[in-house]
Parts: sequence; C-alpha cells; structure tokens
Amino acid sequence: MYKQIIIARKDLHMSPGKIAAQVSHASMAFLTKQIRKQSLPYRDKHSLALLPEEKTIMYKAIIELDKDLYEQWICGEYAKTVLQAKNKSKLLKAVELANNIGLKENEDFFLIYDNCHTELTPEENGKTLTCIGFKPMDSEIINQLGNKYHLYTSHR
Repeated sequence: MYKQIIIARKDLHMSPGKIAAQVSHASMAFLTKQIRKQSLPYRDKHSLALLPEEKTIMYKAIIELDKDLYEQWICGEYAKTVLQAKNKSKLLKAVELANNIGLKENEDFFLIYDNCHTELTPEENGKTLTCIGFKPMDSEIINQLGNKYHLYTSHR
C-alpha cells in the first residue's frame, strides 16, 4: 500500500488554517516540482484568432510517475498521515532519517518554508521551516520514518 506522510512543526503554534495550508503545500510538493520542471508554454487553439496581446498562453506538462505510485496512490485512496515534530530540530531529524534510508531531498521529500507574510516570524532568510512532505511511497518504506513521530494533534 502506498501512503504519504507530512511532518509539521508543533512549536510554531500555527492556526488551523495555517497548518492546513502548510500541510497542503507539503502534500503537493512532489507533483508541483514535476509540473514546474516539465511545463512548456503553448498557445491555446482558441486564441489563434486573437490579437497577439490578447492571446492566452497555456501550459502543458508530462508527469512521470512510477507504475505503483500511479496505480496505488493516484488511482487509489490518496492515503495521507499528518505527523508532528516537537520543534525544528526534531523535524530536521526526519531529514537525517530519510537520508539514512536512501531518500533524496527534492525528489523523495520536500522541506516547506513559509514566506512569513501572515502569522509566522522569519527564522532564516526571511522564511520559516514549517514541515516536510514525503512523496507517496510504499508503506514499508515510509513507516520507517513515520513510526518515529506521533499523529499531529490540535491541542496546543
């Protein structure tokens, strides 16, 4: 079975809306990276009759997903688990654990930084690390990481 885990920092005391947004970014990161990487602009066939300044540019992207990921997650149940890290240090421990089992940053997992335009205070370079999102993978692999963290709870 394929599933996805996202680990979010508990020490930031994010509002429910903020945590939902950050977890959403983390969940989508593996797809949006591929979309940005593979996107090509083109002119929509309906815009050919328009003046150049009125023409709409569309984007197409071919996304490569392995067979199991596509069949078991994309066409399956979209299983996701949101876990909590006590603080930034504990979140970064997940990176260390991921590296130790052969996972690669920006391929198998993605660090999510908030731009601090709303409720968070910048920690470094004007941003704050909020969570880490793992691409969906076989539960035998992802459980090696997920079993080290507890389910995210809303209690502060």
